[in-house]
Amino acid sequence: MSACLSILFVASWSSGFIGAKLAASDAPATTLLMWRFVPVALALAVVAAVLERRSPGTRPARRGWAVQVGVGALSQCGYTLTVYWAIGLGVSTGTTALIDGVQPLAVAVLAGPLLGAAVSGRQWIGLLLGATGVVIVTWTDAATSATAAPWWAYLVPLAGMASLVAATFLDRRATTTLTRTESLAVHCITSAIIFTAICLVTGTATPPAVAGFWLAIAWLIGMSTLGGYGLYWILVDRLGITSVNALMFLMPPVTTLWGAAMFGEPLTPTTVVGLTVALGATITVVHPRRRRENRPFRPALTAEVPAGGRQC
Repeated sequence: MSACLSILFVASWSSGFIGAKLAASDAPATTLLMWRFVPVALALAVVAAVLERRSPGTRPARRGWAVQVGVGALSQCGYTLTVYWAIGLGVSTGTTALIDGVQPLAVAVLAGPLLGAAVSGRQWIGLLLGATGVVIVTWTDAATSATAAPWWAYLVPLAGMASLVAATFLDRRATTTLTRTESLAVHCITSAIIFTAICLVTGTATPPAVAGFWLAIAWLIGMSTLGGYGLYWILVDRLGITSVNALMFLMPPVTTLWGAAMFGEPLTPTTVVGLTVALGATITVVHPRRRRENRPFRPALTAEVPAGGRQC
């Protein structure tokens, strides 16, 4: 059962990059993100209210709302906006997924100085392999004649990854009594408010009158948010955060193959080599021996978020 859920999780999470590409030509990224988060925020607010009414007085006073607002702003708004912007600029879905997908490696680098967690020699080798894979794929994608993205567009996903890293450590160091449903509701409401405000200021709140836009919205809500994020927590409970981290590195090759089949994005031998190196980094970083996790780690996610980030 866990193996089947893992396969479904990888497909659902990877679908976020494909959904962003589907609507990239129909509307600005902020319009797409506003209409992605508003329905989910409303639904989760109702669910959280119903659950609260069914168990009044059984939980301590809620603490940590403000921190979760910050986590949501970083992990959802900061991350998804850069992902959609990069894809809109012409960066391929697979390259965007790969640049963002090395976020757990960046977390491993910072875990020592910020959290006192040691990084082994094996993991440092994996970090170098992962960085090498990113450079190979990014260089190949930027050099191909099939892409029109400017060179600086490849820095945009890096900004999103930095936003996810910041959200990861903010969430890990925070103390909260909110349930996962409540935290997710706070994240989505925060994202809905921010993107709605941006759209109202820029005059881009009106959705385009094309079926493809709403197909992309349904795709993102159903597969990426409910499917990807929901399965993420199920697998964290079943397998632990370390195993889910390993699954996160499967997103780039799946997204690359999906983008090549669906949008005709370039899939060169050099790209395959880079993806293989990135997968090798995964195997190297995630040691087969299970490590005891002393306390639960509730990473903050974004829609197409690697371990350490919450997505909705």
